[in-house]
Amino acid sequence: MSKFLVLAQAAALCWFAGLSAVQAQEEAVSPDKIPQVVLDALKSKFPQAKIDKCTKAKEGDDVIYDIEFKQEARKCEADIKENGTYINYEKAIAEKDLPKACREAIEKKYPKATLGDVMEETEVMGKTEKLSAYEVMLTTADKKEVEVRLSPDGKILEDTGEVKPEAKK
Repeated sequence: MSKFLVLAQAAALCWFAGLSAVQAQEEAVSPDKIPQVVLDALKSKFPQAKIDKCTKAKEGDDVIYDIEFKQEARKCEADIKENGTYINYEKAIAEKDLPKACREAIEKKYPKATLGDVMEETEVMGKTEKLSAYEVMLTTADKKEVEVRLSPDGKILEDTGEVKPEAKK
């Protein structure tokens, strides 16, 4: 019995330590606390940006600001390093503007799904910008909320509805 209690306490301690680490990774930031260099970068591409939400997280050696905002009523998001360097940005697009290959991939994987927000993601590398992906929020036929990230040619890159096979024991 005492071995069980020790193991249970150790498991609980690991779980709480892991939970704290996850919480420490992403932190809410009020718009007035976003560094000026990050705001300047945001306004350089989106001069009419109205910030809705901002979080910051450490990724490797970088602190990244994930800013959700509206530009002229269009939902957008940008990931910007604390030094003002863009990583990427996303802009909402109409469902009808989603490429045919992407719509077909979603229909094949999730027949009868209802599409929600559709975002066009642009990767930024220096002065070069490249359409890199589409993020689609959808509701499956069995009412599950799923986010699918697709390449412009319709290849599924990420899928929160994907069931991961369990590791063999």
